[in-house]
Amino acid sequence: MKTLFLKTVLASTILFTACAGSKESRSMKSTINGKWHLETMAIEGDNSILNVKVFNEADNKCFIGSSWNFIGNNGKGSYSLMESSSGCAMVTRNIRWTIYEPEGEEKKFQFKRLDENNNPLDENNGYRLTVSSLTDSSMRLVSPITYNNKQVNIIYNFLKK
Repeated sequence: MKTLFLKTVLASTILFTACAGSKESRSMKSTINGKWHLETMAIEGDNSILNVKVFNEADNKCFIGSSWNFIGNNGKGSYSLMESSSGCAMVTRNIRWTIYEPEGEEKKFQFKRLDENNNPLDENNGYRLTVSSLTDSSMRLVSPITYNNKQVNIIYNFLKK
């Protein structure tokens, strides 16, 4: 009986450790935890692009000034877009997020949009953005997209509230 108990504890510890992510990703989640403001966005790779629909939600201009809330201990969060005269609708969207660690690449911030019942939208697909910089007060995420058959990057610059 004691051996079975020890094996169970060992298996649980291995499973928990494998799912918990690296020490670096746990530190990143802790740093991201809290309220953020999407200060600016830029599109690198084609200066002629002014508007792009992002996250299957709204044009990039609607996300500038948006509020984001990340809860690090359970991977939940939300973002809120404000209504504007330029055609942006007020939206508050729940998300589930984490840090993805592809081998040999930079860490990625990944999230899925959720409906009002916390079920995944977008056919259960999500979004991955490269974490190009992260401090206690700022975060820069980069999202490569294809626009008119050309690879460009959308740069998201966040400030912590």
